[in-house]
Amino acid sequence: MSRARTYLDANATEPLRPQAREAMLAALEHPGNASSVHGEGRWARDLIEGAREAVAALLGAKAANVVFTSGATEAANWALTPMAPDERLYVSAVEHPCVLAGGKFDPDRTASVPVRGDGVLDIEALRARLAADSTESRPVLALMAVNNETGVVQPVAEAAAVVHEFGGRVVCDAVQAAGRMPLSLEGLGADILFLSSHKLGGPQGAGALVVQSDEAFPKNLLKGGGQEKRRRAGTENLAAIAGFGVAVQEVRHHVSHMERLQELRQRLEQGLRKIEARTLIAGEAAERVANTVLFATPGMAAETLVIAFDLEGVSVSSGSACSSGKVGDSHVLRAMNFAAPSAVRVSLPWNADERDIDRFLDVWQTIHHRMNLGRAA
Repeated sequence: MSRARTYLDANATEPLRPQAREAMLAALEHPGNASSVHGEGRWARDLIEGAREAVAALLGAKAANVVFTSGATEAANWALTPMAPDERLYVSAVEHPCVLAGGKFDPDRTASVPVRGDGVLDIEALRARLAADSTESRPVLALMAVNNETGVVQPVAEAAAVVHEFGGRVVCDAVQAAGRMPLSLEGLGADILFLSSHKLGGPQGAGALVVQSDEAFPKNLLKGGGQEKRRRAGTENLAAIAGFGVAVQEVRHHVSHMERLQELRQRLEQGLRKIEARTLIAGEAAERVANTVLFATPGMAAETLVIAFDLEGVSVSSGSACSSGKVGDSHVLRAMNFAAPSAVRVSLPWNADERDIDRFLDVWQTIHHRMNLGRAA
C-alpha cells in the first residue's frame, strides 16, 4: 500500500506499534517452547509471564487470572459458556457479532436487551427482563464496554450491579475500551472480561480472557495439553503474545494520547458539519471514546462513500470489520433507531495527527461536492 494513504480504521485494527514489532522479532529469533524445562523453554516462559503481568496491570487484575487466547472471538466463545443448566444469556442489541452469536448458549436460552436512542443500554429494560425471568433462570449478561461502531461507552458497572442482584454474572467485551479509556476489572464490576491485541497496537492473532476469581473461569473451550495453567490447551503464540504485552505497556505509559485524540475528534466533527450542516453523528449525546465518529449524511449511501474514500487513498469503514466485509446496513444503527440507514465510521489510530484529519476533510469535501453535482444532474 502507498504511504500516501491515510488510515482511519483503527477500530478494525490499530497500526502495529514499533515497540511491539521489535518484541515480536526478538521472540522469533529464539527457539524454545514455553512448556519445555530447558533454558530456551524457560526464556519463552518468562516472556509469556511478563506479558501476562502487563495485561493484569492494565486491568488491575491478578496475573493468575489472565489467560491468553488467539483473539477476542475465541475468548467470547469461551466466556459465553453456560456454567449451570439454568443460566440464560442476555446480550445488548449492539454487541459485536462474536458475542451476538451466543457462544455455547442455545438460541432458546438467549435474549436481547434494547438500547436507547443514544446507543446506551436501557437499564430499566434490563431490570424488567431479569425480574420477569428470575424464577426460572440465572442471568448472564454480555455487555461491551465500548461499542465498536459508535464509540459509545456502556454503563457496565451499573448493569453489573443489577445482574448481581439477581445472582447472575457479567461478561464484558473490553476490546474497544482498552487504551482508549480508564479501565479496570473491579471498576466495571464484570466477572469475565476479554481483550484483543490488535485493537491496541499489538499484532493480530492474540487476545486474553481475564476473570475476577478462579470460580469465574468457564469450562475449558480447548482441551489437550496443560498450557495456560491447564485453562487453554495449545502451544502459545509466543511472538504474538510478546507483541501484545509490549503494546499493553505502551498504552499504560502514554495515557495522555486520549486527550490528543479528543482534540482531533472535535476538529473532525466541526469539519464534517462545516462541509455538510445536515451531518448526523451516532451516539453524539452519549459518552464516547475519543477516537470514534460514526456519521451519516442524508441521501448518501455508506457503501458508495467507503469506496469513494478508498479510491482517494483514505481508509474508513461502515462498521464492524467482522461482519463478512459488510459495507451496508448496521444492526447497531437499527437498534438505536438512527435516522440514517447507513453511516461511515472514522476511527483514529494511536498515531493519528492533525494532518490525517485535514486530509480526510479535504477528501470528504471533494467527494461531497462531486456527489451533489451528480444528483443535481
